Amino acid sequence: MSTRLQHELKKKQPFEVAEQAAALGLVRTNDQLQIHFSRLFRQFGLTPSQYNVLRILRGEGAPLPILEIADRTVTVVPGITGLIDRLEAAGLVKRARCDEDRRVVYVALTSKASKLLAKLDQPVVDLHKRLMGHLSRSELNELTRLLDKVRSGLPESEP
Repeated sequence: MSTRLQHELKKKQPFEVAEQAAALGLVRTNDQLQIHFSRLFRQFGLTPSQYNVLRILRGEGAPLPILEIADRTVTVVPGITGLIDRLEAAGLVKRARCDEDRRVVYVALTSKASKLLAKLDQPVVDLHKRLMGHLSRSELNELTRLLDKVRSGLPESEP
């Protein structure tokens, strides 16, 4: 059976196993979604990882330790400290050392970041709808359930 992915990749032979087709389909889909989100965030001077950090801080409603932010990111951020450095240089976050444990650094949103996020809220919702709106509510729920199931079966990442 020929698949759309096989056609997109100009692959002459079918995938060896269904698991390979599914995994590569996820990777290809993620890449295409990321391109669209990267373009949107770039218009506001952000990367997807920077936006993710700002959304985490806004969602918490209070400063968070850097390592807690890293644990909550959607995608793994190898250089979280550098990412926070860039956000701080842009005036979007501020840092403060914990009084009880000087090794812990808290990060908080600035009002500039809150205003930027408010400007992004509707464009992000609109992009989600544009990219995924052709699926029914039932299909979206099933896709979410299946993706959760895939992640639950993955081995834990090594530190």
